[in-house]
Amino acid sequence: MRARLALAVCLLPAMTPAARAQRAATYEAQSPDGRTRIAVAVGDRVTYTVTRGGATLIGPSPVSLTLDRGRVLGGAGARVSSSKTRRVDETIRPVAPTKNATVRDRYAEVRIDFRGGYALEARAYDDGVAYRWVTSLPDSITVVSEEATFRFAANHEAIAGLDSTFMTHQEPAWHRVRLDTLRSPRMALLPLLVDVGGGTAGGAKLAITESALEDYAGMYLGRGDAPGALAGIFPRAARAERAKNDRDIEVTERHDYIARTAGRRTFPWRVMIVADADRELLESELVYRLAPAQRLQGDASWIRPGLVAWDWWNALNVRGVPFRSGVNTETYKYYADFAARYRIPYIVLDEGWYELGDLLKVKPGVDVPEIVRYAESKGVGVILWAIWKTLDDQMAPALDQFQRWGVRGVKVDFMQRDDQAVVNFYWRCAREAAARHLVVDFHGAHKPAGLNRAWPNVLTFEGVRGLEWNKWSSDITPEHTTTLPFTRMLAGPMDFTPGAMVNAQPRDFRIVNDRPMSQGTRAHQLAMYVVYESPLQMLADSPSEYLREPESMEFLAAVPTVWDETRALDGRVGDYVMVARRRGGDWYVGAMGDGEPRTLALDLSFLGDGAWTMDAWADGPNADRIGTDLRRETRPVTRGERVEVKMAPGGGFAARIRKQ
Repeated sequence: MRARLALAVCLLPAMTPAARAQRAATYEAQSPDGRTRIAVAVGDRVTYTVTRGGATLIGPSPVSLTLDRGRVLGGAGARVSSSKTRRVDETIRPVAPTKNATVRDRYAEVRIDFRGGYALEARAYDDGVAYRWVTSLPDSITVVSEEATFRFAANHEAIAGLDSTFMTHQEPAWHRVRLDTLRSPRMALLPLLVDVGGGTAGGAKLAITESALEDYAGMYLGRGDAPGALAGIFPRAARAERAKNDRDIEVTERHDYIARTAGRRTFPWRVMIVADADRELLESELVYRLAPAQRLQGDASWIRPGLVAWDWWNALNVRGVPFRSGVNTETYKYYADFAARYRIPYIVLDEGWYELGDLLKVKPGVDVPEIVRYAESKGVGVILWAIWKTLDDQMAPALDQFQRWGVRGVKVDFMQRDDQAVVNFYWRCAREAAARHLVVDFHGAHKPAGLNRAWPNVLTFEGVRGLEWNKWSSDITPEHTTTLPFTRMLAGPMDFTPGAMVNAQPRDFRIVNDRPMSQGTRAHQLAMYVVYESPLQMLADSPSEYLREPESMEFLAAVPTVWDETRALDGRVGDYVMVARRRGGDWYVGAMGDGEPRTLALDLSFLGDGAWTMDAWADGPNADRIGTDLRRETRPVTRGERVEVKMAPGGGFAARIRKQ
C-alpha cells in the first residue's frame, strides 16, 4: 500500500543579487520523527548541514559538480528557479529480504531546482539523510569532478577500512583513526563509521556511504580542508589498461574526468546513516531504500536464496571416498550428494573448472553438463565461478552456454575496480544474467550500492575481509568479525563465507592454506549465519567435516538466508553483537563476542504469547581452550524471559526458537 502526502511548495525569498550574496536561502527536510534534519543553503555556493536532536553533526559542507568547459553545478552563481518539499510513506517488498519482508520507506524530501537544468534533492529519514544531484541537460555530459564534503564538528575518531589505490578488492582490516589522518594517498573505503558521540562506548555514530551507484565511479574519502572535514575522492575514467593476467586488469592511464554519461539522469546518493547507539546501526536499510526501484520484469520466483556447499576454501578435501578428490566430476557429485542430504539448494564450482581465459573450454575431468544433470536430479542447483574480464569478453556465448547446461547462477570474481567502466560491467552482468534466470554472487567486488534492489537476482557481494583470509593471514580475529556488522554490512549483503568446523582460540590458530581453520569458537561460526546478512550464504568447509558434526549441521541445515523480521538486541562495535531474526513462525538468535569472555542477557520480549521451545548451540565449558567445544541444549522459554548467554573469548551463541 502506498501513501504520499505533499507539502506546500516553498516560496523563494525576494532578494537582490547583492542581498543574496550576503544572505543564503535555506531549504530543509526534517525526518518523520522530527529528530534529524538536512538543510541546504544556497548563497555564494551550495552547502548542506545535518543536525540530530538539535545537535550539529555535519556543519555547512559545500557540494557541486564540475562539468567540462568549466561549468560548475552548485558553484558561485547558482540561482534557484523553484523548490518543493514532499513527504513519502511507501512499502517496498524485497524479492530476497536481508532484514525484513516489508521495508517501510518513509522520509521527507526537498528538491531545489536551479536555473540551467539541474537540481539537488535531499532527504531526511529517521535513521539518516542523503542528497543527490539531478541533471536535465541535452545529450551527454562529462563530469570532470564532484565536490562531496563532510565537515564534522570535531576531529572525531572513525572506524575505517583503508586503502591507497583504486585497484582493490575492498577487503580491508578495520582501524580506529582520527579523521585528520586520512591524508593522501591514504583513503577510507565506504562505509566509513564516525564516532560522533564523544567517544562514549556504544554512543552516537554516523556512517557515510553511497547508493544508486550506476554509470559513475565509486566514492572514497580523504581529508578535507580542515582536521574534522572529509572530501570525496573518485577514480577517473580509464584511458588505457594493461592485462597482467586473466584477472588483474590495471589502469595505466586515466582521463581527466570521472564519467561521461547521459545529460538527463540522477546521480548517486551521498548517504549518511545516523544512530544514537551502535545497536541501531544493525537495523538500518537506508542504502536499500535509496536504491533504484526493481527493473526485473515479470515472475521472480526463479530467484532462489539459500545455502551453498562451497569447494574452494576447503581445497576440495573430502575423505572416505573411492576416488581422488579434486576439481573433477566425481568430487562435485559428492558435493551434490551432501547438499541433497541436507536440502541445501546449491553447490558451486569455483576456480579450476574451465581453462582460464576461455569460459567455453572446460578442463579435462570436469563434465559440467553431467554434474548439472546429476545435481538437478537431487534437487540441487549448480553455480559456476568466472573471472569478470573473461565473462565480459564472452558474456553472451558464455551465459547462453550456462543456460543450456541448466546452471542456476554465476559467481563473478576479481573486478577489483569501481571506476565508471567497471561499475557499468556490474549492471550489464546483472541484466544479462537475469535474462537467462541466473542468480549472481559478485566477489572481488566493491561494496553494495543499490544494484541488488534494481536487479534482485544479484543476491550477494564479497567486498569484505572474510573467512578465506584465514588461509594466509591471522587478521580474521573475533574483534574483526564483531566489527563487520556495524561497518561493511551497512552497505548491504555480505558474502563473508562462514562455516569453519576447525576452530581455535587465537593463541592456537595456525595458517594452513589447504586445511584452514578459524579463530574463535564453533558457536561463533554458527552465529554468523544469523548475524551476517547474505541471501546466498556459503558453507565454506568440506562436506566431510560437516558430516562429522551432526549437532552443527542440525542448525546449519535449518537456518534461513532471508528474513521476515529483524530485531537488533544489543551490540557494540568490535566488542559484541546480538540479533534476533524471524522467518515464518520461527525466531533465530545469533550472538558473537570479541576476545574477551562475555555474558549477555537475551531478552525474549520479541516472542509472541504462549509456550516456545529454544534449541541452543552455545560455547561449551572448555571453549576457552578448545574452540570446537560446543554445547547443545533444548529448553522451554516464554515471552519476556531473560536468558543468560555466556560466551567464551571469541565466543558465540546461536538458537532456534519454535512455538510449541
